[in-house]
Amino acid sequence: MYVEIGCFVSCLCGWVLNCSTLATEYWVISESASVVLSAGDYYSNLWMDCVTDTTGVSDCKYFPSMMDLPVFLHVSRALAVVSVIFGFWGAVLALIGMKCTKIGGSELVNARVTFAAALTYMASGFCGMIVYSWWGEKTRSEFVDPYFLELKYVNVSFILVILYIWALKVALCNFWRSSG
Repeated sequence: MYVEIGCFVSCLCGWVLNCSTLATEYWVISESASVVLSAGDYYSNLWMDCVTDTTGVSDCKYFPSMMDLPVFLHVSRALAVVSVIFGFWGAVLALIGMKCTKIGGSELVNARVTFAAALTYMASGFCGMIVYSWWGEKTRSEFVDPYFLELKYVNVSFILVILYIWALKVALCNFWRSSG
């Protein structure tokens, strides 16, 4: 029972961290301090591009048209939102299937619901890892490409889905141990 509670808490923490990255403005940052008169920082995320001047005033613009965005950004947005949705339903299923809640019914039904929660968390974690890894690789490849002439960014986003993988591993081990 304590293993299930620990897995549930770690999965919930991973889901909260995953949700918090959607609202984070600083996915990539670029400093342009070489210009004397208008030094500032440029940063962006999935939803907008921003610039900060030397006085600390930020000016953010949401992307003006959905049709003008690259496919990479559309897929990243979709996978990030799907990751959050899967994480929510994984938490609901895990809460129903835990032994201490007594909601699911018999042991077999609880085990199946817990296994479904583990698979849902796994899908959520993979969606999140794809988004963050893909975004990081795109930023890295643009940064080291000498022929990329646009503004170069430094990646500051992190993979926050490690808790998902750890909790999934513990949940699956617990499932196989309890059902076998």
